[in-house]
Amino acid sequence: MEDGRDFILLNRGASHTRVLPRSLLRLLVLFLVLCCTFCVGSIRIIRYFGVYSALRPCNGEEIRNLEKWIKPPFNLMHNMSDNELLLKASSMPRLDRSPFKRNSKIAFMFLTKGDLPLSPLWERFFKGHEGRYSIYIHSLPSFQADFPSTSVFYKRQIPSQISEWGKMSICDAERRLLANALLDISNEHFILLSESCIPLYNFTTIYNYITRSKYSFIGAFDDPGPHGRGRYNDSMLPEINVTQWRKGSQWFEINRHLALYIVQDTKFYPKFSEFCKPPCYVDEHYFPTMLTIEAGDLLANRSITWVDWSRGGPHPATFGGADITEEFLKRVYEGQRCLYNDQVSSVCHLFGRKFSPSALEALFLVAPMFLGF
Repeated sequence: MEDGRDFILLNRGASHTRVLPRSLLRLLVLFLVLCCTFCVGSIRIIRYFGVYSALRPCNGEEIRNLEKWIKPPFNLMHNMSDNELLLKASSMPRLDRSPFKRNSKIAFMFLTKGDLPLSPLWERFFKGHEGRYSIYIHSLPSFQADFPSTSVFYKRQIPSQISEWGKMSICDAERRLLANALLDISNEHFILLSESCIPLYNFTTIYNYITRSKYSFIGAFDDPGPHGRGRYNDSMLPEINVTQWRKGSQWFEINRHLALYIVQDTKFYPKFSEFCKPPCYVDEHYFPTMLTIEAGDLLANRSITWVDWSRGGPHPATFGGADITEEFLKRVYEGQRCLYNDQVSSVCHLFGRKFSPSALEALFLVAPMFLGF
């Protein structure tokens, strides 16, 4: 009988031996799931905040430090080279969903030769909407702005370099504007404007139109003619083939995703820099082509800046004070048809150009009735 009891005990021991690995396996699976969850959470936290501790609550000092990090510098001048600036901007977060309360802002980027002669009109446009916009000015490096401290344009110049129309230096200036604007993580939309641009609607209308759009407004169309595909160079291969070649207006509005694509680009930039030179005008092809390849589903494939090409020539018409009449403005606003969020809309252009300094007084008079401010 004792031998029988020993046999039973041995069998029970063997049975326990067979069950034990299954328990360990369950524990191991649970441990791996917890590790994966922790890793994914840590990656998301680091992506949005940098290296912050997720295991302890934020005290008052940490909140103040976070607010200081979120708040952009008031003075935009710095000593970074273009490469350093682009590298810093490339590391900024996309922030699809903000983990903290902040205002969504539009960056208004002015690419100018010098002064902003229509600035009084823009001052009226921006008045009362502080916290919902940022301003950046890229001018000739020799230009010294003289805006009063009460102006929205005061100290809004960025470190600039000479840029020439139709050459890569103009795209360098646009990337410089985007990179500086990306350093403010509250900037979610970026509009490129010139000193001859005016707003065609009030701030609230433009803000809502842009921030509620599913697409970014940059022209990118396939032109089979000599001024489109005719400018393509086979040396663009293999990165770009002729069926991907696009053309569009220099003046654009893009979201933060697309802005990061532009400042991070090292794949297409060398090709355009070397193989798109007049009569290939790089500002008409670089961004439209690159963004069509990288994120074509995010583009509205149209510009929101109105221009008049009816007079012919390499540049659109310029309008002075004598041109600013009720009939002229009706022509600007009426008869428009486009798609907005996949629906037909009669509001297609939010800005207009080219307006000369002599148009300022007349624009001030018509602004309340036609521009809405």
